[in-house]
Amino acid sequence: MTRSRMIAWTWMAALLVGLSGGLAGVQAQSKGDVILATTTSTQDSGLLDVLVPMFEKQSGYRVKTIAVGTGQSLAMGARGDADVVLVHAPTLEKKYVAEGAFVNRRLVMYNDFVVVGPPADPAKVKGMRQLAKAFRQIAESKVLFASRGDNSGTHLLEKQLWDKAGAQPAPANYLQLGQGMGAVLTVASEKGAYTLTDRGTYLALQKRLTLDIVFEKAKPLQNIYHVMELNPTRFPKVNHAGGKAFADFLVSSAAQNRIRTFGVDRFGQPLFFPAADKREEELIGADD
Repeated sequence: MTRSRMIAWTWMAALLVGLSGGLAGVQAQSKGDVILATTTSTQDSGLLDVLVPMFEKQSGYRVKTIAVGTGQSLAMGARGDADVVLVHAPTLEKKYVAEGAFVNRRLVMYNDFVVVGPPADPAKVKGMRQLAKAFRQIAESKVLFASRGDNSGTHLLEKQLWDKAGAQPAPANYLQLGQGMGAVLTVASEKGAYTLTDRGTYLALQKRLTLDIVFEKAKPLQNIYHVMELNPTRFPKVNHAGGKAFADFLVSSAAQNRIRTFGVDRFGQPLFFPAADKREEELIGADD
């Protein structure tokens, strides 16, 4: 074979390889986008910045994340405006499942909520042992309390805790912000207010906040995340294959192991704990 012919064959081979690689890329992307409706805590903590690229590389799908409150995420799914939801409001989740909006509700992970406030702790909550009394004391101390006010899982729990406390902050001291967890923590820090937050988001933002944990480790503060797929009978046009693929990924050993180690190198402790092999009943205890 002449040198010129060898060069021609080399170029042709390279072109074919390039074309096959390009076609493979097109084929991988042709699965379509997966719309994930989830909470701001999974976004603000940075967890999705780790898990989503893992899933995209493994599956060939692209994920479009919409991070809002759990109530909004569930409502989106119930309208067929998402392909899969990752949320943390068990009672509300079960209601939507019973109504037929979602199927295959699976436990993914958990962490916990904490009450944070100014380092000086003007309400004197630190050291208290009963959560209801701590919330009552915040209300009676006339200090500022920043609420998400967005029907998120965090906001729903907060309202339950005020009910159990039998107290509510005066309107002038109650900041209903209608924003995600990261934004609420920032406002609470700037205004010297107390707030309820998931531990993961607090730890992720702690270095830029002037807030301390003032109450933690009570059973009602357990924060449990489930993934749910949309009901294919009710929503035949959503990307069921993509939604199921993402849900399956979250409970896979690869994702569960990554959840287990996420945050350890930066904070010395995980921000979430994997729970695909657990039952919800194991994680929820009696009230204090």
